Amino acid sequence: MAPAIKHNNQIQKNHFRKDWQRRVRCHFDQPTQKIRRRSLRRAKAVAAAPRPVDKLRPVVRCPTIKYNRRVRAGRGFTLTELKEAGIPRLVAPTIGISVDPRRQNLSEESLAANVARLKAYKDRLIVFPRKGANHPKAGDSKDLDLSKTETISLLDRAMPIVAVPEGIKEVKKSDMPKPIEGGAYNALRKARSDARYAGAREKRAKDKAEAEANKK
Repeated sequence: MAPAIKHNNQIQKNHFRKDWQRRVRCHFDQPTQKIRRRSLRRAKAVAAAPRPVDKLRPVVRCPTIKYNRRVRAGRGFTLTELKEAGIPRLVAPTIGISVDPRRQNLSEESLAANVARLKAYKDRLIVFPRKGANHPKAGDSKDLDLSKTETISLLDRAMPIVAVPEGIKEVKKSDMPKPIEGGAYNALRKARSDARYAGAREKRAKDKAEAEANKK
């Protein structure tokens, strides 16, 4: 049995002495805040109309082996993707496209998918002249009749990111590739050895041929 605490020691910090009224906060205003956020989103959409509220973002893979089967919206398009789609890097932010110069493309599949996404967005995009319809510039749209065009407030609904189907696909035994004779390990070791000693073997064969020619 431990002895009782004696002398003038420091009180243990067990958090049993909180000032409840001053430090603990109960979020009883959650329903009201929900209504407030909704009204703010609506006001933002009205102020930005006919432009969408959000920006176009690329399709990227989640990091780590555990989650790389999933796709999500990235921070921004790479400079290579913008170049392939024919969109200048300084013009992209002005027409609602997010740009991330630090991101790099590590596969041709992701590059092609995001370039196709940019081209689809570019085909549906309508750019108004800054100084009116009488002063158009390069890249401005000619058809400015809003009654005949479709306007959207959210890009993630008009151009959603489709989730990659997950699951295991069954393959017939007859469709499986035939096993390598002698095993894959031995085949790889032999290919590595042949590539490593190719120069030495060619030199040895050449010296042997020259030696036989000198004997004659």
